[in-house]
Amino acid sequence: MPDICPKCGLPKDICVCSVLDRETESKIKVYTKKAKFNKLMTIVEGVNPDELDRTTKSLKQKLACGGTSKDGSIELQGNHKNNAKKALVEIGYKEDIIDVL
Repeated sequence: MPDICPKCGLPKDICVCSVLDRETESKIKVYTKKAKFNKLMTIVEGVNPDELDRTTKSLKQKLACGGTSKDGSIELQGNHKNNAKKALVEIGYKEDIIDVL
């Protein structure tokens, strides 16, 4: 007997809950701020807390940088403001919910 998703009731093989969650979430903000020693850090806010760790790992791999997830946001080392939107779209987020400030 295959595992059943508790949200939608479908087998986990064909579950679409993660895709639907990404489509219905709020705006994602991408911006930079200065950290220690005047180094730039890219901040990504608004990602669903259930997908925060997976999204952090994917962004770090796609952008070839270090980073972490803290307090519901993703902190990436370096200025990746321009490339972060492309990487988020590749991961599966809609382009119109991503704001680059």
